[in-house]
Amino acid sequence: MKLYYAPGRCSLAPHIALREADRRFDLERVDLKTHLTASGRDFLEINPKGYVPCLEIDGSETLTENPVILQYIADLVPDERLAPPAGTFARYHLQEWLAFISTELHKQFGPLFHSTTPQAWQSVLRGKIGERMTYVQDVLSDRAFVMGERFTVADAYLFVMLQWCDKVGIDLSMWPILDDYEERVSHRPAVEAAMAAEGLHGRHRLRHTG
Repeated sequence: MKLYYAPGRCSLAPHIALREADRRFDLERVDLKTHLTASGRDFLEINPKGYVPCLEIDGSETLTENPVILQYIADLVPDERLAPPAGTFARYHLQEWLAFISTELHKQFGPLFHSTTPQAWQSVLRGKIGERMTYVQDVLSDRAFVMGERFTVADAYLFVMLQWCDKVGIDLSMWPILDDYEERVSHRPAVEAAMAAEGLHGRHRLRHTG
């Protein structure tokens, strides 16, 4: 398997999931401006959508879109319980979380990374993100992870969204439970390994070291 990624982008979620699953895989960095991969390939020939993540499987199949890739990775190692079994109601709840993170958080963050987004619209998006963060904090008030007491691929995706808060000037400490959750997840060996491989430093490390 090969994961096409860009450092710190949403492709960090399947990168974490692959390491949680202890699967062998290759990484290839993508320059999203030139659409060239580290080996010089035209990324648009690999994924015509032009964005990451993209998971190449045995050179014959590719998958795109985080909710799908994350479930595929989880299903490779069912004993690790990174996702509930297919067909169970718990699996539908996982899909509910992946859809929520994708549409209610991920898509709201996107325009905040572009300097051309009008300030008025940025304010609206920050308000929407704040409402969603409050909802997630309420859910996490009585559990360790979004699905309960066990880490799942939904947590890998949510962690990346929380990392983005600092990048767009949203103070995660406004939601203490989320702040603590992000800190705990950041210390998982798979998360630390994925971030190191992408040349990233955790939000809290940056904050604590100035």
